[in-house]
Amino acid sequence: MGRVSQAQAQENRKRVVEMASQLFREQGTSVSVADLMKAAGLTHGGFYKQFDSKEALIDEAVSHAFGELAERRASVLEENEGERPAAQRAMIDSYLSPRHRDSAATGCPAAGLATDMARDPGDRGAHRTYTDGISDFADWLATDDQDGIVRLCTMLGALVLARATKDSPLSDEILEAARAALAR
Repeated sequence: MGRVSQAQAQENRKRVVEMASQLFREQGTSVSVADLMKAAGLTHGGFYKQFDSKEALIDEAVSHAFGELAERRASVLEENEGERPAAQRAMIDSYLSPRHRDSAATGCPAAGLATDMARDPGDRGAHRTYTDGISDFADWLATDDQDGIVRLCTMLGALVLARATKDSPLSDEILEAARAALAR
């Protein structure tokens, strides 16, 4: 089989980063390179043509995931005609929904990657990106009346607990309680 074009190699790399971003949020960063490449529809050997290491891919995938979150915030703000309080309310409602709870792979990287980042050495790119992403999200959530960190902690904690109790009525109760608390 011949070499792939530079354009195809770039497309393959993009596909691997997107797949890694999803799998890491859903299953954690312990996903094997072989499983990741299989999910992306590529060969295991192709990984090392694209990335220096799995850690380099983790760095890129975390950055990609937080980029998606920033795009989502911008989109919600635009949908709400630049009205930040309305956009924040819409983001909170979406974040604390059964749909988001049930969609870890495409959901918030703050929740999906928290456990892995807690184990990650603080000097790696992924950890710095995660920390900056948390800070940016908290800043975006802040209001004159509510601290953004408190709002984010409430949302994140509720989402994690709702996912952990997904098959019980408690899961929906957690989401509803958090939405109500943040509406005050």
